[in-house]
Amino acid sequence: MSLREATATLTIDGVSGARSVSLPYHWDRQHPGKAGSASFEIEFAWPVTPSDSYALYIPRLGNAYEVWLNGNLLEKNGSLTKPNGGDYAKIPRFIPLAADLLLPNNKLLIHVRADVGRRGGLAAPVLGPDHEVRPLYLKDYHWRVTGTLVVVVLSLMVAAVSLALWFTQTHPGPGGRFSRDPLYLLGGLAELFWTLRISDALIEEPPLLWPGWGVVTALALGGWLSAMGSFFVIVANWSKRKPAIWFNRVTWAWFFLGFPIVAWALAASAPLVLTAWYGVYALPYLTFIVFFCWQAARHATPSHQVVAAALLVNMVVGVRDWFVFRISPSYADNTLLRYSSVLFGLALAYIVITRFREVSAQARDLMANLSARIAQKEQELSLSYQKVEQLAREQERVGERTRILRDMHDGVGAHLSAAIRQLQSGKASTDDVLQTLRHTLDQLKLSIDAMHLQPGDVASLLANLRYRLEPRFAASDIELQWVVRPLAPVAHVDTSALRQLQFMVFEALSNVLQHSQATSLAIEAEMDGSGVCLRIIDNGRGFDAAVPPRKGLLAMRERATAIGAQLSISSAPGRTVVEIRIV
Repeated sequence: MSLREATATLTIDGVSGARSVSLPYHWDRQHPGKAGSASFEIEFAWPVTPSDSYALYIPRLGNAYEVWLNGNLLEKNGSLTKPNGGDYAKIPRFIPLAADLLLPNNKLLIHVRADVGRRGGLAAPVLGPDHEVRPLYLKDYHWRVTGTLVVVVLSLMVAAVSLALWFTQTHPGPGGRFSRDPLYLLGGLAELFWTLRISDALIEEPPLLWPGWGVVTALALGGWLSAMGSFFVIVANWSKRKPAIWFNRVTWAWFFLGFPIVAWALAASAPLVLTAWYGVYALPYLTFIVFFCWQAARHATPSHQVVAAALLVNMVVGVRDWFVFRISPSYADNTLLRYSSVLFGLALAYIVITRFREVSAQARDLMANLSARIAQKEQELSLSYQKVEQLAREQERVGERTRILRDMHDGVGAHLSAAIRQLQSGKASTDDVLQTLRHTLDQLKLSIDAMHLQPGDVASLLANLRYRLEPRFAASDIELQWVVRPLAPVAHVDTSALRQLQFMVFEALSNVLQHSQATSLAIEAEMDGSGVCLRIIDNGRGFDAAVPPRKGLLAMRERATAIGAQLSISSAPGRTVVEIRIV
């Protein structure tokens, strides 16, 4: 059932009056330049079937509204008393009805608040079973809302691509300066203007109060027209023609003049002025479109012809929309221009692809010319690389030999020298010399183990130390406590740093074996952020950490500084802690 007859109580400038009206009721057509409110009372009979599910579908109502059925509030949006607020007349409304709300004789009461120039009013409500009414609502909703959202997303994508191309694609100009293609800039600006214009259909509560938001959306349409006009001129290669230059000047001048004209038209409630502003925009455009399409039909590039086809379709659709929304009394119709404008995005995509193919062809020619030179240079570089690689391998071998010699000198060599001095002195016992030689052998084995460590593998380093030294601890009656948590490889610790770390830990463990007289030793390790924290803790006699360090401790500090580690030592009788923190 389509409810088309109502009794309306209209309030304009504080004066109320009632009369019979036919729906749809277009407020801006009935009361041009006036704001107010209306209450529509619709009486209808309905054969009640309690088992059915019913629904009420209203294509358009507002700008704010309340819907009542038989004294029951069904839905409301916005304030009926505060003008120029949210605009809820943009989206169709679907209200499910419980069967018990319908009576044999019913009264549907709809209150609306109508603002100037915002297409307020009431379309004919449609009442019926849910399965019949819902498809009508969904068709209107998808056409007006879902379709608009799709176009907004596509327009934003086209704008982003166009502006990105404009910003990134440069070519040398006069004087050695680089310039950008204005075609992409104008295409991107046009899509941004159009996105702002059509997104208004989705925004019920705009960021600006009316009529400020109305000025923004009207000028967005003007900006779209001006940017597209300049875009067409470049596509047709008319940038230096005087008529095209004047066309650009006129359209952009009219756009900027639109700021005061549109603001005054909406603030003074003069919709005919706004209609005239749109009409003046249309006059040069119609002339330009005719000439543009005529030139495209005679002799033009494919890009020109594609844009001309899109322009012709949009011209027809735009005239239709201008007539429907600015001249005719139609109320619930939907605009078609927002959908036909997608053709411009497709045309821009075609131009981008065409230009990309042209640039690709030029690039292929350039690559062909450079291939021979590159092949020659590659041959020369290959010979140079072989020489450099041979030299690098030789340097690597020399460096490795140097490292091994240094490690042998600092570690094994030092301990062998100590053993020789012990034997020469005649004062050292056999056990002392034997301990020194074992220490030397451990150092040699660990140096060999270090050659096979992967960069950052602290866990394997500690495992090697445990494997080599645990028998020594057991022979010395020192209980080893292994508290090493799972360790991930440390990215910034290379093989050289691992060797330095091994020397530090070995030195700390050697001090426990030789000097601490400890009965318990704990080795702790855990992740510290992206680094590792190591602790060697014993319960020996301790030492005075404030005394200037001896050679072994001094070497540990130097190695810690070399690899960027933090070394801290604290000692007291019964507890000595050596902490190495790699950050």
